[in-house]
Amino acid sequence: MTAQDDPQPSNRALMGRVWREFLAPRWKGLTISMVSAAIVAALSVRLATIVKSAIDQLITHPKPGAVIFIPLTIAALALGRGLFQVIQSNLINRIGNGVVGDMQVKLFGRLIRSDLARLRGAHSGSYVSSVLYDAGLIREAATTGVVNYVREFLTVVGALIAMFGLDPLLALGVLVIAPMASLIMRGFSKRTTKAAKGAMGETSNLSTAIMESLDGVKIVKMENREAYEEARVAAVVERRQRHLIKGSNARAMAAPATETFTTLLVALVFVYAGWRATTGALTVGPLTLAPITAGVFFAFLTSLLMAAQSLRQVANLQTVFSEGLTAARRLFAALDVAPSIVDPADANTLPDGDSAIALDHVGFAYGPDAPALTDVSIEARKGETVALVGPSGGGKSSILNLIPRFYDVSRGAVTIDGHDVRSVTLASLRDRIALVTQEPFLFDDSIRANIAYARPGASQLDIEAAARQAAAHDFILALPEGYDTPVGEAGARLSGGQRQRIAIARAFLKDAPILLLDEATSALDTESEAQVQAALERLMAGRTTILIAHRLSTVKNADRIYVIDKGRVVETGTHPELVRAGGLYARLAKAQDLDHVPDAPLLEGDA
Repeated sequence: MTAQDDPQPSNRALMGRVWREFLAPRWKGLTISMVSAAIVAALSVRLATIVKSAIDQLITHPKPGAVIFIPLTIAALALGRGLFQVIQSNLINRIGNGVVGDMQVKLFGRLIRSDLARLRGAHSGSYVSSVLYDAGLIREAATTGVVNYVREFLTVVGALIAMFGLDPLLALGVLVIAPMASLIMRGFSKRTTKAAKGAMGETSNLSTAIMESLDGVKIVKMENREAYEEARVAAVVERRQRHLIKGSNARAMAAPATETFTTLLVALVFVYAGWRATTGALTVGPLTLAPITAGVFFAFLTSLLMAAQSLRQVANLQTVFSEGLTAARRLFAALDVAPSIVDPADANTLPDGDSAIALDHVGFAYGPDAPALTDVSIEARKGETVALVGPSGGGKSSILNLIPRFYDVSRGAVTIDGHDVRSVTLASLRDRIALVTQEPFLFDDSIRANIAYARPGASQLDIEAAARQAAAHDFILALPEGYDTPVGEAGARLSGGQRQRIAIARAFLKDAPILLLDEATSALDTESEAQVQAALERLMAGRTTILIAHRLSTVKNADRIYVIDKGRVVETGTHPELVRAGGLYARLAKAQDLDHVPDAPLLEGDA
């Protein structure tokens, strides 16, 4: 069953999960905010109904003391309502921001723990959109939306009760006509919900387009494609704006439509009031209605307008809930993708040993139609340096990725000291391995923090010792802030050779017995390569090393060389042996002017 075929969770299930995972730990604050919302609703209705007493006792039939008591009562009600509104808002802001923070941390945690295959196959822009945009929408629905919905709903209920207390017949008429307003608002709500879903999708596309353009800005500039990228982003912005405008138009039309309906309803109330003023007392079945007074009329009208305003707020909140539920589906879909590269239930810690590596008849594929390795067997004994060479795309990086379990084999096994890497904990496996890549990644932090990334508690002496081993100490001290110098985003403030030496210093400080080198010098100039190569030789000493290299000059002294082509091991041997064999390696060596073997005797048939 594909992801598209999976049944979508119901709205009730989504709301239940949001409650369990994010709101339940904050139930006390949420309860207080709900109670505050209910009190605000009750005080609002009381303010509406006190109009009756104000008009009857201050204007129509003045009563002694009313001129003091009624204004003081109104002031007390207003102050009380304002106080509980502040309490509700403060609690909801605290709860809402806490919920957003929890969601963002969970999403990032799931992202950083995802399988490498999923990370490479997913658009990072979609994840950024979920972290920054979807979490906010869920917060609005789950906190502000819910509490405001309760407040406005209770206000409507309270206003209806007040209206029935003031004039049951008129209230019944309003109750019969009012659902028409609900139908009008529901129609606009559907439009805004549809527009919101479209805008959310285009927000993800916009994040992806911007990040891609910035990540590839060198290529964009080199190929003079700035205008094309600008147009591509503009097209996404335009599509997003169309959805946003549709939603805004629907909300803008909803307001005058409901106001017009409310005004017509008020006009009918005036008609009724005029009729009642001329008929006096009225008997309808078992009900005997007293003559309508100015106070009753204005109190009823105030309650009606308050109910209409709250109904409109409830309708607007339907859009908030729809957006929140749509965002929740996307968020939980991201959270529910469990990584497949995990510790087995009976995993053991990888014990100390010789750190000998073996790939035993390994098969591997990135997907059903993308086989990468077929029946690969490789061995690297304690302290040996083993090189993987061959044409690009042959499977060398795939082999390297299998050792720390960035991916799992499809067939065969990868073992360290005889232990299948799938049977030990990931933490203990990766603690034994140091990795230096062609493009070393540095975090936007100080040089000190980057070197100590694998050992955050390392002392300054240890950090400097690692830097010296990596031939980095001198250039670091020459920088304005020394080891506290910020390296910039992805190490942009440093040269390629400097970045590589800091990465090597990081590996020295980790002091792992297994070393994986992926084209560690291929992107450097000659001078930098010489410095880095010398540092790498010091790093490789005494460690089990597997390295990938296109420059065969860097692997001439390897204990064993495996030639990888089309996912298979096609040749094995030392540099002199492989040159004499006259196969693929010999052709590669000849292309790089490395086919001369000065100390090797010619075999029969060699020329």
